[in-house]
Amino acid sequence: MVVSVNMSSGNDDVPVKWCFSQVKGTSEEEITEADIISTVEFNHNGDLLATGDKGGRIVIFQKDNAPKTSPRYGEYNVYSTFQSHEPEFDYLKSLDIDEKINQIKWLRRRNQAHFLLSTNDKTVKLWKISERNLRIDGPLNTKSHDGTLDLEPHEINNLVIPQLHKTPLMVEASPRKIYSNAHTYHVNSISVNSDDETYLSADDLRINLWSLQRTDQSFNIVDIKPANMEELTEVITAAEFHPHHCNILVYSSSKGTVRLCDMRDNALCDRYAKLFEEPEDPCNRSFFSELISSIADVKFSHNGRYMLTRDYLSVKVWDLHMENKPIETYHCHEYLRSKLSVLYENDCIFDKYECCWSGDDSSILTGSYNNFFRIFNRENKSGLCLEATRENARPKHPLKQKKVTTTGKRKKEEISVECLDFNRKILHIAWHPQENIIALAATNNLYMFQEKF
Repeated sequence: MVVSVNMSSGNDDVPVKWCFSQVKGTSEEEITEADIISTVEFNHNGDLLATGDKGGRIVIFQKDNAPKTSPRYGEYNVYSTFQSHEPEFDYLKSLDIDEKINQIKWLRRRNQAHFLLSTNDKTVKLWKISERNLRIDGPLNTKSHDGTLDLEPHEINNLVIPQLHKTPLMVEASPRKIYSNAHTYHVNSISVNSDDETYLSADDLRINLWSLQRTDQSFNIVDIKPANMEELTEVITAAEFHPHHCNILVYSSSKGTVRLCDMRDNALCDRYAKLFEEPEDPCNRSFFSELISSIADVKFSHNGRYMLTRDYLSVKVWDLHMENKPIETYHCHEYLRSKLSVLYENDCIFDKYECCWSGDDSSILTGSYNNFFRIFNRENKSGLCLEATRENARPKHPLKQKKVTTTGKRKKEEISVECLDFNRKILHIAWHPQENIIALAATNNLYMFQEKF
C-alpha cells in the first residue's frame, strides 16, 4: 500500500509518496544512554545534517550528490564526528553539568568552511568544520640536504619552491569560540539572527543576546525571574529569532503562551509587543490542562508570516497578525486524552516534542509515541501517521499509514491505544530546506525518509 497526500513538491502540485531511505545507528539492544540522539539539524542548503547525542558527540552527515534517478539519491554518509561537550561539575552549586547536546544551529556559509553552534545546559560553542586534502612536499630551504642541520643565511645558495600534493580528504572540527558563564539555569534554545552577527541563548528564565565575535559579554534581553521565586508561575520553553527581521524574536512558555518581542522598543524586552494565547475551553478543563498546554517548541515559517507551536496533544499554526487564536490546529494524538493520568505517572506527559515546517511551508512535521510521526498538509488539511521502524526498512520502500483506535475492535491495519509503546518516541526532527527529505531521531537511530519518485 502506498500512502499519498496532496502535498506540493517544489512548484508542481503532485502527490508525495513517502518511502524509507536509510537508517543510521545500532539496534536498540545495543543502546547506551550516551548514544541517544538529542537534536537533529540540517544546514541551510540541506547538504549537511548534524546530530547531537547525550554523550556530547556531534555527527555530521553529508548528502550524496547522486541525481534523483540514482538509487543513492537522498542518502547521507558520515562526514565528520567529534566530541563537542564534556561532563562538568559546578563546584559552587555542587551540580553535575551533563554533556548532552541540547541544540545545534548552523551559520550561513561564507567561505569554504562550515560553522555551527552547539550547546549543552550551560555552555555554547562555535565550531569550524573544514576540509584539508593538500600536503606541502619539498626541500626545506633552511635545512641541509639530509634535513638534519639548520643552515645559516649565507649558506643557502638556491631556493626551491615546495610542491603541493593531494592527500586523502581530512575533515577537521575545531572550536573557535566558547560562550560560557552566562546562564544560571538550563539552556533550552539557541537561535542565530538573520544578521549573521548575533545569536540568542535562552534558559528557563532568561534570554541573552550574544555577538558571535565576543565571548566575554552578553546582554540580557528577557528576564522573567520574579523577585520571590515562590511566585514563579511559568518558565521559558523555547525561543527563536525571526528569519528576516533581526529585531524580532519570540519565546514560548509553560503556560501555553508565545510572546513576540521587538528589540527596537526597549533594551529589555520585558514588555512584549504581541501575546499569542488561545482561550481555554472550559469543557476540557482538568488537572492536566496546564501540563498539556505547555508549549515545547516554536518555529517561524520560512517566509516569516506564520508561527508554529507544539504542545503535548497538538500542533498549531499562528498568523503573526492575529493573536487571539491559531488559524490552524492539528491533533497529533488526541486519543491519549483519556490516558493522561497514566502518562503523568510515568512522566511521559513531560515529553517535549519538536515541530518543523517543510521547505515551502506547505506541510508540518512532528513526532509521537510508538515511533510514529505525523505529516500534516496545510493545503488540504489532511494528515499522515507513519512509523519509523527497522521492520520492512527497505530503501525506496513506500510507507503504510498507521491508525490508532480507541475501541475494543480493531481492523488489521489498526493498532489499539492500549498497545502503544511509550518508550519509543520521535522527539527530535528536521525537514530538508529544499527537498522532501526528513530526518527523525528515534533513541539512538537516525531515520531518513524521502519523496518516492
